[in-house]
Amino acid sequence: MTEATKLMTNLTAATLVGDAPYGLIQDAAIALEGGRIRWVGPRGDLPSELAGAKAVDMGGRLVTPGLIDCHTHLVHGGNRAAEFEMRLNGASYEEVARAGGGIVSTVKATREASEDALLQDALRRVDTLIAEGVTTLEIKSGYGLEVETELRMLRVARAVMANRPVRVKTSFLGAHAVPAEYMDRADAYIDEVCIPALRDAHAEGLVDAVDGFCEGIAFSPAQIARVFDVAQTLNIPVKLHAEQLSNLGGAAMAAGYGALSADHIEYLDEAGVAAMAEAGTVAVLLPGAFYTLHETQMPPVQALRDLDVPIALATDANPGSSPLTSLLLTLNMGCTLFRLTPEEALRGATVNAARALGLSDVGTITAGQRAELAVWDIAHPAELSYRIGFNPLHSRIFGDLA
Repeated sequence: MTEATKLMTNLTAATLVGDAPYGLIQDAAIALEGGRIRWVGPRGDLPSELAGAKAVDMGGRLVTPGLIDCHTHLVHGGNRAAEFEMRLNGASYEEVARAGGGIVSTVKATREASEDALLQDALRRVDTLIAEGVTTLEIKSGYGLEVETELRMLRVARAVMANRPVRVKTSFLGAHAVPAEYMDRADAYIDEVCIPALRDAHAEGLVDAVDGFCEGIAFSPAQIARVFDVAQTLNIPVKLHAEQLSNLGGAAMAAGYGALSADHIEYLDEAGVAAMAEAGTVAVLLPGAFYTLHETQMPPVQALRDLDVPIALATDANPGSSPLTSLLLTLNMGCTLFRLTPEEALRGATVNAARALGLSDVGTITAGQRAELAVWDIAHPAELSYRIGFNPLHSRIFGDLA
């Protein structure tokens, strides 16, 4: 033990390990040292060498791993409130598009925004997540659709971590949509913009994973595979927006590349579930987009359970289909819309979300893990999914306890 060892006592720990529901330990203690968890267990089992550590009484509160938002589009210019209003007033998707709405408007605003403006806007969104106990999050590019703006988005994502006490993993999403200047020339866009941007972003150290949107309105499995082939040569893991609006077999294709995750997956079939199970690919459910788009096709939750496919939950925070920056609300939506249990929801925003980002040092309260924890003014972890519009966060620990 060193003088820097801190001991959290008088708490309930939802460790998310072991056989007990939530991995719950009553009257627990957690020792932190050097930004890591040194020990966790019942307070009565505290090792003698930790008995002299500086203790902090947590007042009987619940402690969970810090929450993880594993799918966001937090860096972008502008907003799409005007088209939200247009749709509510009866405008069709085509009418919104003709008026300059849709992803085209976000691409235009993002291209026009400076790096500092993108960062300041992103930080406001990140702050709302931090205030709900988020300690790790993912941020995608994909609203530049040209080399320089894609790089600018990724630089901003990296800068978020330098400006806030939060861990950020980046995903290159150059294969998000076909920009207007490449309309009906998707293959040319992949060759002339997407792949060169990926190579440049990798050279700058800006990419932790490569993503794509595999859908009839975006890119085919074959086109995405060409991007994934390059990712493999660069030794970058992949993930995929798949089976959101139709079943193109994208999830199975991504699983063939050992994908970290397949996200959305409302139209995923049994073959896709089996492929994900075999590859260890995480299913990331995004109830915010399901809600916003008034979708009715449910993701195959029971099939995922049956084959032990890990299920994660994320906000999908973006200006169009999921303008959602509350991971706590996402937990509730995962339960109410997709019929997850509260324990599945919490695991989906911690241990399984970590796995979807390729991380093994966060997501549970275990010795050796990073000291990323959330302290809640509640008695039981089910309350995190139960309440709507209520934030019971008492404090967030990112590193050693102060």
